[in-house]
Amino acid sequence: MLVQKDKLRLIKLANILYKASRKVRILSHLNWPSSVRYNFFRSGSEKLPNLTYSSFDPSPIRHRLSKAMDLMGDTPFDQWFKTKLQDIEAGMNLISHCGKKEFFKFSSKIYGLPKGKLRDGKTTPLDLANRFSSVMEHYKNSSRLIDHELMTANEVGKMMKKKIEGIFGNESPEILVVDNISAKATASSKRIRLRKGASFTEKDIDQLIHHEALVHVATSLNGRAQDKIKLLGANYGAVTKTQEGLAVFSEFITGCIDIDRMNRISDRVVAIQMAIDGASFIDVYRYFKDRTRLKTDAFENARRVFRGGLVSGGAPFTKDIVYLDGMIRVHNLFRAAINKGNLDDLEILFSGKIDLDDIPILLKMKKEGLINKPKYLPFWMKDLDRLISYFTFSGFISSMDHGPADDYYERLFQYE
Repeated sequence: MLVQKDKLRLIKLANILYKASRKVRILSHLNWPSSVRYNFFRSGSEKLPNLTYSSFDPSPIRHRLSKAMDLMGDTPFDQWFKTKLQDIEAGMNLISHCGKKEFFKFSSKIYGLPKGKLRDGKTTPLDLANRFSSVMEHYKNSSRLIDHELMTANEVGKMMKKKIEGIFGNESPEILVVDNISAKATASSKRIRLRKGASFTEKDIDQLIHHEALVHVATSLNGRAQDKIKLLGANYGAVTKTQEGLAVFSEFITGCIDIDRMNRISDRVVAIQMAIDGASFIDVYRYFKDRTRLKTDAFENARRVFRGGLVSGGAPFTKDIVYLDGMIRVHNLFRAAINKGNLDDLEILFSGKIDLDDIPILLKMKKEGLINKPKYLPFWMKDLDRLISYFTFSGFISSMDHGPADDYYERLFQYE
């Protein structure tokens, strides 16, 4: 057990790192002004965007990180805090190299690469993206695919507002329609932003509720409510893989994910690899233009890949691989936890903004009384029947040798 002196020191350390992390706003710094989109279309989509990123002074962050280092001790908790310090420093280095070739090196360190190996040591996010695309080729012209009615961001915002207020009450985030984000939606503890001009479907509303509200907003509010380990309220690059993976898994386990959504996620992984291999912004824009309804959607998807990097190619922003990578990791975490009877421990995932690798030390912190129970949990997390039934079945199925079985089932469709 920690002595009170060490507890107070760790609480102070967590607070300093939290304040340092608040100055490392990666996505805000990489944002493109709306004039870039306007000028691109005015050129007939034939000229590369011309970008200048605002200057960034890392010295206040370095000062806080230095203060944190002075407080470090030699407990396992301190080792974890040192890792968090390095994670914050990595985000600072990424922002410091916007528009430079070195940006790609820092991006891949934080978010990974399309061809980076998953925990099985064999498969990659790009493998899954290509697999999904190849399967969808069989169905792209199917009459059974639903043609969803489209809605505007303002319409969706009004529909979401009522549902979200029923979940978070007086802590509900404000819903805004804005014109300066590349994603269709983003969320923090105080605001959910929807992109003006983006089109949405009824399926999108369920996805936004589960993804943005019940994961991103919930973990933000739970993290901000941590009065001792305030760092759990920080949203920095290293936690993105788990946070986005958890959010997409939430769509998956509730059955609200659809083919359009999976296509968007998979296509972004392919596009990042294209850019790594030298494709320019125009090349990637054309790739998305063939795969989206609107040219503005194609532009925004391409912008996600090139923000902060080189629009000429070779050095993209790799964040968008985390959706597939993270979903697989979170799925396998739940499968392993349920197989071993550790489901109750998974509540720690919602105690704030965390990475999967943080779980062991956070469970120890919980025993020390340093971490509060999360106030907000998604509905599916409370549904033990669903989770245990699904993962028990899927765990058994995944352990089977599917080779002989696949041969049998394929023969059933050879009727010509």
